[in-house]
Amino acid sequence: MVKGDSKFHEYLQDFSRETDPQKRKTIENLIWQEYGAEHTALVLDMSGFSLLTRKYGIVHYLSMIERMQQTVGPIINSHEGHLIKFEADNCFAVFPSPLMAVRAAITIHHAFAASNFLTADELDIHVSIGIDYGMILIVDNQDMFGDAVNRACKMGEDIGTAGKILITHHAMEMIPENAEIRGEPLQISIGGMEMQAYQIIYKPDELKG
Repeated sequence: MVKGDSKFHEYLQDFSRETDPQKRKTIENLIWQEYGAEHTALVLDMSGFSLLTRKYGIVHYLSMIERMQQTVGPIINSHEGHLIKFEADNCFAVFPSPLMAVRAAITIHHAFAASNFLTADELDIHVSIGIDYGMILIVDNQDMFGDAVNRACKMGEDIGTAGKILITHHAMEMIPENAEIRGEPLQISIGGMEMQAYQIIYKPDELKG
């Protein structure tokens, strides 16, 4: 469900009622002009929901979600990102550039790795993160939509596993070489379409050699 902004909803209703393709295109263009901009999408997903909930109960997992949100929010802000929303055990955010998003993602993983030393195994938090760049609709600072969001969701929620940062080829190409961000290329399938992506290498033992 699309949240907020009554004008945005009016546009969508006008679009759905309009039968003239040209007028529909005009409405679509208005929506992109007013709500669209180029951003880097970051989507984070906590790992192990079903297993942990079955084993320890929903309150246990909700407490972990609370800790995740308290950790991730400040990190996003510190890397010039904008938190759009937390939705269950997911986080949706945008950044000015892929480099800022990747640095935030690395910081998030390191933060959880450090905090997990202080918790029992059943309370350890592990996440996967997907990143892409493109035109994104942001509605009332509460929701975000677009192909880049969909791809980041797919990588963060479905393809990526605990501890992973996946980024599309397009977004990876935008990161300057002198930033020293390394990625291992891989082929992924999103919506039945094969595409190249990268797994960001950030752990000290992965950087050796």
